[in-house]
Amino acid sequence: MELILPKRVEEKLRKECEKTGISVEELVLEMLCRGLNEKISSSERAEAYMRLSEKYLVDAENFLAKGDRVQASEKMWGSAALMVKAVAAAREISILSHGELFSFVRRLGEERNEPEFRRLFSVANTLHQNFYENWLHEDVIKEYYEDVKQFIAKLKKLIN
Repeated sequence: MELILPKRVEEKLRKECEKTGISVEELVLEMLCRGLNEKISSSERAEAYMRLSEKYLVDAENFLAKGDRVQASEKMWGSAALMVKAVAAAREISILSHGELFSFVRRLGEERNEPEFRRLFSVANTLHQNFYENWLHEDVIKEYYEDVKQFIAKLKKLIN
């Protein structure tokens, strides 16, 4: 589903997402639920995050194929961050900031005795930085894509 908005509203939505560090889809979901007076369960939230993570990973692959390193980088970051949020939501934990994402990943790594979690999430964060600075070479981004896929696969096992 594609959402068409007036430019002014679209710009305000984009700025709000940048300020809060969440995706447009997350913000729209929250606003819709509030506006419709509809509560969303933790399991529904986890499912929405997981589906969006999977979509972003496919989007990243498509952007890579087109040679758009910047958009591919951001979609990979989004995919990783949303899968972390999916695991958190499945545990009835709400993550509201980048700091909380990193803390939760560290905690998961400690719980599972998987120090690799922190490294893989740091790779995703480097891709997020690349979205703004566009300094990573295409070969590195392709390698990082494999790391992000590995990270997401590990996280999915914690939900299923």
